[in-house]
Amino acid sequence: MDLTPGSADELLGRIRVQGAGDLPRHVAIIMDGNGRWARERLMPRPFGHRSGMKAVREVVEGAVEAGLEVLSLFAFSQENWQRPRVEITALMSLLEEYIAREVDELRERGVRVCVLGDLERLTPAAASAVDRVVGETEHNDRLRLNLFISYGGRAELVRAAQLLARDVYAGRLAPEDISEAEFQARLYTADCPDPDLLIRTSGEQRISNFLLWQMAYTELFISPVLWPDFGRRELFEAILDYQNRERRFGRVSA
Repeated sequence: MDLTPGSADELLGRIRVQGAGDLPRHVAIIMDGNGRWARERLMPRPFGHRSGMKAVREVVEGAVEAGLEVLSLFAFSQENWQRPRVEITALMSLLEEYIAREVDELRERGVRVCVLGDLERLTPAAASAVDRVVGETEHNDRLRLNLFISYGGRAELVRAAQLLARDVYAGRLAPEDISEAEFQARLYTADCPDPDLLIRTSGEQRISNFLLWQMAYTELFISPVLWPDFGRRELFEAILDYQNRERRFGRVSA
């Protein structure tokens, strides 16, 4: 893949020159490659996850600088609960550590954090940390940061269908009134625009059960960079690539 040359600051300048009209409102990222990054260094997988925390900070800072409205990070899937207990414990501890370390910076930068997924499965300490960062940033409006934790796209669709069924059963909604808008209103991301751009790191070419409904027309960008090495420059390269695309949403250009 040809990467756009230039420093992160140069790339940010080019993004701004090309105009806010081409700027994606919502960028989603599948953060992949922590395990391979650690394995290449003969280190255990949790070492890669810890190193990936630096990339999270870099990308959040870059999203603020670029002027994005929403940044969604796929941090922990429902399938990840099947990993070895030691790795799950390390991931929950890293979540707590990330929030403790970054909450003040996020609040000062105007970042509103929303944590989405089946949060009932979190450890009490992790759940407490989530409540803290959500509560302390809820009035910010510069960037919305969605952290998807214990999340699965199919499970989200089932949950939305169950909520619709309950409303129909209770007489609040007629079956013939079920529409795409009614369905979307029951998703975790009901108050967000759909992602304009999905970035997947580490070169893998799949969406891994992430935002299945929301990504119907999302542009995809596959980066060969492993997540711990992903930063502002790589984010800006993906945005520049997006700005040079023509989005037709199934229509034909004039």
